[in-house]
Amino acid sequence: MTAAADLVRAARPDDYRLALVLGSGLGALARRVEDATRFPYEDLPGFPPPGVSGHSGALVAGRLGGLPVLVFDGRSHYYERGDAGAMRVPLETAAALGCDTLLLTNAAGSTHLTMPPGSLMTIVDHISFGPNPLVGETTDRRFVNMLDAYDPDLIARLTRVARSNGLGLHEGVYMWFPGPSFETPAEIRMARGLGADAVGMSTVPEAIIARFLGLKVVAISTITNLAAGMAMDGPSHAETKSVAGSAAADLAGLIVAFAADIAVHGE
Repeated sequence: MTAAADLVRAARPDDYRLALVLGSGLGALARRVEDATRFPYEDLPGFPPPGVSGHSGALVAGRLGGLPVLVFDGRSHYYERGDAGAMRVPLETAAALGCDTLLLTNAAGSTHLTMPPGSLMTIVDHISFGPNPLVGETTDRRFVNMLDAYDPDLIARLTRVARSNGLGLHEGVYMWFPGPSFETPAEIRMARGLGADAVGMSTVPEAIIARFLGLKVVAISTITNLAAGMAMDGPSHAETKSVAGSAAADLAGLIVAFAADIAVHGE
């Protein structure tokens, strides 16, 4: 149990089942949560205030598609304070409140011309190019088994929901770079050679923490740009926010449908 979980349970008790971390441009989804109670991060003990434009910084508790959910409207990134485990307390709070599934979202750069900006990709595996968020953990629980880190059943379910709603959904491997500078063309060639289909500056630390906590994980990348060296102009944060915002409606629709599917059919 965390102090933040106590505060949320006292203010809005529910049988929470799904936690979501919203990436750049997805703030509108938090406003679709029904019967919502909003908790600014600064009011929750141990929560890190995000310092990136496009990330609000609040926990929204309520229902999405009829399912009790906790929505983290914004995240803290490693590059903000040099802490790969910055989202540990928020995820511990979600677990303490009963969530057993975590849905992560992010904005990412594509390493393939066949997956252009505006595409959605479910992550089937990742490559970590940054520090591990469990450094400093002293128990043997730190030796987390990362086989099927992204739950195959949840990936299949998400794919089925996307198809039934007429949405295209790629599958691919996501590579985490710590940022905040974008990758170089040489680094992208390396990433592609290692098998990465998309690159970004988040998600992997949270996936590792979630598996440490015993949560099942599913993740979706919104492709906001072609990676460095693949287009005439290099990537920019302005482009990330712009494309993520324009693709937000499709992603929000998919997430609501996914939550509704869990509410109706169970996990």
